[in-house]
Amino acid sequence: MRVFEGAPETFPGDGLGQDGSAIPYIECRDLFKIYKRADLEVVALRGVDLEVEKAEMIAIVGASGSGKTTLLNILSGLDRPSAGAVRVGGRDLLNISDRELVMYRRMESGFVWQATGRNLVPYLSVADNVELPMAIARVDAGGRRRRRMELLDALGMGDKAERLPHELSGGEQQRVAIGVAMANRPPLLLADEPTGELDTQTAVQVFQLLRDMNRQYQVTVVVVTHYPGVAEHVDRAVHITDGRISSESTLRPTFQRPGDSVHEEYLVVDRVGRLQLPQEYLERLSIQGLAKADISGDQLTLRRAAKGARSESGEEAAP
Repeated sequence: MRVFEGAPETFPGDGLGQDGSAIPYIECRDLFKIYKRADLEVVALRGVDLEVEKAEMIAIVGASGSGKTTLLNILSGLDRPSAGAVRVGGRDLLNISDRELVMYRRMESGFVWQATGRNLVPYLSVADNVELPMAIARVDAGGRRRRRMELLDALGMGDKAERLPHELSGGEQQRVAIGVAMANRPPLLLADEPTGELDTQTAVQVFQLLRDMNRQYQVTVVVVTHYPGVAEHVDRAVHITDGRISSESTLRPTFQRPGDSVHEEYLVVDRVGRLQLPQEYLERLSIQGLAKADISGDQLTLRRAAKGARSESGEEAAP
C-alpha cells in the first residue's frame, strides 16, 4: 500500500477503544469556543456534547449565530476550541501541533464551502482543480489521474474535465468542489451550507451526491445547512441553539406504504443534565425563572413554579 508522505499508514483511530469497544468517530465533550473582540468576549459554543459514528451522515441546523459554523470550523481544523474536548478519528483537536493540524486538514478532512467561488481555483480546469490537493500531497501523476477520473465519473462530471469553473453552473461547481474535497480520500467530509446559493432541485442533487459519497466511500459526512428538507437526506439532523445541542430529529419509516416515513424529534439531555426546551414550549407554558420537576415512573413532569413559592429555607422564590 502506498502511503502519502507525512500521512499515517492508517487513519488515526480505527473505531475501537483500548478495551475493544466501539468509540465514536467524532466526539465532542463540553466544548466551548470564545471569541475575544477588543474588550468583548463572545461565547459561540457553550458546552457542546456531540457524537458521530464512523460513516454516519448528519446535518447541523440552527439559526444564524447559533454556533453551527463555529462547530464545523473546529471539526475541520480551521479553528481551535477554547475549552472542552474534541476528538476526530482519535486525534485530539484541542491539543494538536500546527504541523499536525496542517496534515489533518490536508489528508483527513475535506471541506466544501457555501460560496462556489471559494472551492475552486478559477484559472484551473475541472481536472486540474481535482488533482491539485493530490499534487500538494505529492501523489504521483498516474495516481492523480486515476483518482480524478474515478471521482468525476462518480459525480457525473467526466465530460466536463477540461472546462474552467466559470463555464459551469452553480450546481456543477459544487459537484466539482465535492470532488476536490474527496481527492485525498479523507475519512471526514464537511460542508458549510453547500446548497445555500442553489435552487431547490439542484440542492436535492447536491445532497444526493453527498449521500452517494458517504455510502460509496464510507466517509463520515457533517453538513451545516438551512435547507428545510435535509432530514430526508441524512441519518439524523442535530439542532443547535445558542451554542448548545438542543435536539435531534430523524425520519423513521412507517412500513405502511413504500417510502412512507414520519418525522421524529428528540430533546437532548447532555452529560450534566442540561436540557433546552423549544421556544414554543416556553411560550406555551410561560416558564421563566423557576420551575418544578416531578418524576413518576419513567416520566418527567415540568411545570411553572407558583408565584410566591417558598424554598425550604423559607425565602420567597422569585416569580
